[in-house]
Amino acid sequence: MAVVEAAMRAILAAVEASATVTDEQLSMLNFLFEKNLERALRILDQGGVQRVTSEPSHRTVFQVTGESKGAAPCYLCFPDHYCSCQSFYFDVVAKSEQIYCKHQLAAKLANALHMCKEVTMSDEELAYLLLEC
Repeated sequence: MAVVEAAMRAILAAVEASATVTDEQLSMLNFLFEKNLERALRILDQGGVQRVTSEPSHRTVFQVTGESKGAAPCYLCFPDHYCSCQSFYFDVVAKSEQIYCKHQLAAKLANALHMCKEVTMSDEELAYLLLEC
């Protein structure tokens, strides 16, 4: 897992530096994340990633839209550590079959590509948002 995370960091650094994803990078990401990459890219194409920053603390969390029927309209996501979706719990935590869920991948890619919708709220509003999950 550490090797995959190191590869992901290197790819994201290159993506952020160029503000684009090459075919070679997409191929590497596809090798690492398979089905979740395709789903994450669909979320990106739909503009489904918001970076929420609170003031004055500058804490940041991502809200990522769901694409499954009957799913929550969006999930709260800390790209390196947590997502409020069921896939994160089952595939990442319980089964250890994936390193990241599609929402975490979408948040990481959107952040690197500067494709996040920016939302600012107060620290108090962010606290309430976190409590709703």
